[in-house]
Amino acid sequence: MEAGTRAREGLSTVTRGTLILLLGTLGYVAENFFARVLLVRALPKAEWTSFSLGLVAAGLLAAFGSLGIGAALARMLPYASQPSERRQMIRTAFRIVVPACVVVAVTFLVLGSVLGHGPTTGLAQTLQFLAIASAFSILSGLIASVFQGFSDVRANAYFVQLINPALFLFFLGSAFLLGGHELPYLAALLSYAGAAGATLAALVVYARIRLPSTLPPGPADPGFSRRLLLFAVPLFVVALFAYLTQNADTLLLGIFDRDDVGQYTASLSLARLLQIGIASLGYIVLPVTTRFVRDHDPAAARLVYLTATKWTVVTSLPFFLVFFFQPLGSLGFVYSNAYALDALSLQIIVLGSFLSTLVGPSNQAQVAYGQTTALLANTAAAATADIVLAVLLEPTYGITGAAIAWAVANALLPILSATELALSEGVHPFHRHYLVPLVATVIPIGALLLLVPFHPPLLLLPFVGLAIAGAYVVAVWATRSIDAGDRMLLEVVEGWIGFRLPLVHALGRRVPRVAGGGGPPERRQ
Repeated sequence: MEAGTRAREGLSTVTRGTLILLLGTLGYVAENFFARVLLVRALPKAEWTSFSLGLVAAGLLAAFGSLGIGAALARMLPYASQPSERRQMIRTAFRIVVPACVVVAVTFLVLGSVLGHGPTTGLAQTLQFLAIASAFSILSGLIASVFQGFSDVRANAYFVQLINPALFLFFLGSAFLLGGHELPYLAALLSYAGAAGATLAALVVYARIRLPSTLPPGPADPGFSRRLLLFAVPLFVVALFAYLTQNADTLLLGIFDRDDVGQYTASLSLARLLQIGIASLGYIVLPVTTRFVRDHDPAAARLVYLTATKWTVVTSLPFFLVFFFQPLGSLGFVYSNAYALDALSLQIIVLGSFLSTLVGPSNQAQVAYGQTTALLANTAAAATADIVLAVLLEPTYGITGAAIAWAVANALLPILSATELALSEGVHPFHRHYLVPLVATVIPIGALLLLVPFHPPLLLLPFVGLAIAGAYVVAVWATRSIDAGDRMLLEVVEGWIGFRLPLVHALGRRVPRVAGGGGPPERRQ
């Protein structure tokens, strides 16, 4: 009963946190969509390409500046048992990351000054402003990681995901209107940096108000937290390799075929929509699973991972089927017909993105289990694959080669982590009640979209996606794929809304429990 209660509480925390982050991420996607449309339409193509490459470089700044400490905090805070140790970890994090942000920002400011001549002037200016914005963003992410360690996702969802892009869009729109429907490139860069700075200021105020109720003031252990730093070192290298896995193909495309970077990043941004659900889940799974590991409750960890992955797939499945089988329509719907040019690359990228979501948040789960060495090896393998494939394919195949490199690398990383988790801890989602409804949804709908002429109006594509998500839910019931984890999740949802759902219970009673992988967690002896 105690183990079952922990599993139910874990599901409640994971579900609530994932939903909050999903809403935040959807707001982030919508706000960035409008900002991107404004930038694409208002800036010359050369300036948009410089901005796109600058955003990729900003990711590198974030990887260097955070030093892996944010991810380490999110794992070590729930693992620690004493408040004094937690305070020491938080103080250690800021004592190290703040100077690192300054060093990284100054380095790229100098680099921008060196490059600021000739044809690279636009990119140099971009690097200078994004260096400042990245320093602000690193510190914002560090504050959010502190709250993540206490299973509180609101700092990330409200400030990083919602307020930051909203401010960027507001500043951009204001500059566009005040400029007589013209957007100077300097105004676009100032808008990006200003939004990041304002977000950090708001987060500092939020932390001053909220953190004392989570971790009351008091003494900390003296000196630096050695446990935190030792855990952060491999995660720092992991962050660098993960950056390369996500962006090396784009950077190399900028060398081999710079004019196509804008088109490629447009397709890439659609493919990354498939990963917003699993990223939101992973953010909260990390601290929750860490508590299960600390309390020696592997059964609860397995059940929460399986159930959460099973239902988070509804956030990637509709995007995959719509983008894969309606690639040009999807590009036209989002970016206008000017970008509806390259169906094959989008199909390749979304396939790799979808495969990366099917195994669940395996990377974050490895961190929770302390498997940082294995995760480092996995990210190194994925980054190597991305770089090697990009170098081999992009000079000949351009965007298509970049798409292959990204898809292979980004599917390889979570699959390797999931395989190791399955072998070492028995944690994986691949049970009958997950696979059967997934296959029962993908095959018939995919065949329908492939074989039957289907060209809906662009505005109907979102409703097609919702219909696909509904078909998956129906498939779970029709294939008798309801298990104990699903019933626990239903109890959690009913607790939130304050009343029972009789129809759902009636349907559930008609479905027997699935044998294997879905029973109630057993108490560890």
